[in-house]
Amino acid sequence: MDRLRAIETFLKAIDLGSFNRTASAQGTTPQAVSKAVRQLERELGVQLFRRSTRKSSLTEEGRRFADKVRPGIETVNSAWQHARQAVTEEQGTIRLTASPSLGRLFLLPLIGMFRRMYPGVMVELLSDDRYTDLIGSDIDIGFRSGFSPDAQLVVRELFRIQLIICASPAYLAEHGVPSQREQLEGHLFTGSRHPNTGRISPWEFLHEGELRFGDLPAGFTSNDPEAETQAVIAGLGVGQIDSISAARHLRSGALVPLMLDQLNERYGVYMYYAQRTEIPSRVRKFIDFVMAQTGDAAACRLTEEELKTLHRRGLRAATPSKPARRSKHA
Repeated sequence: MDRLRAIETFLKAIDLGSFNRTASAQGTTPQAVSKAVRQLERELGVQLFRRSTRKSSLTEEGRRFADKVRPGIETVNSAWQHARQAVTEEQGTIRLTASPSLGRLFLLPLIGMFRRMYPGVMVELLSDDRYTDLIGSDIDIGFRSGFSPDAQLVVRELFRIQLIICASPAYLAEHGVPSQREQLEGHLFTGSRHPNTGRISPWEFLHEGELRFGDLPAGFTSNDPEAETQAVIAGLGVGQIDSISAARHLRSGALVPLMLDQLNERYGVYMYYAQRTEIPSRVRKFIDFVMAQTGDAAACRLTEEELKTLHRRGLRAATPSKPARRSKHA
């Protein structure tokens, strides 16, 4: 027996004063209403209605039972209605997860724009470099850079990340400007330590169209991309920095892009979320908003022509005090 349905039928019969009217309201038959009430009586072991050929009247036990269950049924119905409305209304909370740098540099501007459009929607951002279990952590949408998540999720690629070799104008003025891989010998370097494995990520180079890796001696390493970017700006060495962290500093002139033939775009930024039948309207609208806003990802990427212009401008600003080091093998 469906107890909740039977209790609702019992209360409806009290309110309408008739099994016939209850059946009409519920889209069923008087016989089905009577059967539901009788099953409820058998479960409880008490008589809820006194029945005659002409009418039914509530017993004292039935009245006490109704007084006890009605508040609970009203609470359940209210919660049900509230949950249904949350699917369609632009209000409530969206919970997001992203790495700290991706959250600060990419997501926060989008969140600000979205909340101006939908002020009734609250956003909570969980910053974590590790992969987050969306369902276990009660997260609506996740954002990650690198390779596509391989779990059973809906995954949307937003844009490709550029790995850009760069240095500060002051560093280049002191140490010279490398224009090819062999000329990196003798330079200072920064490195990135992977937050999950703890290993220093190798530099990535292209040679005749093939990807090759190199371990360069880093005088400074960090598991925080923003910290490594600031180290390169401070002149601690040449770095291979992702475009999310580097783009605004390249455009401002604080960094100079180098060795443009080594530009690497094998990593991406992905938005992912669990597969489910009903996605709350606020979550769906945020997903669509992010997709619409990141079509070209201008704030996190640079065009080929822009990189060339910034490279030429940076070389003029550097005015090296001594010529670039030449390779022993040159």
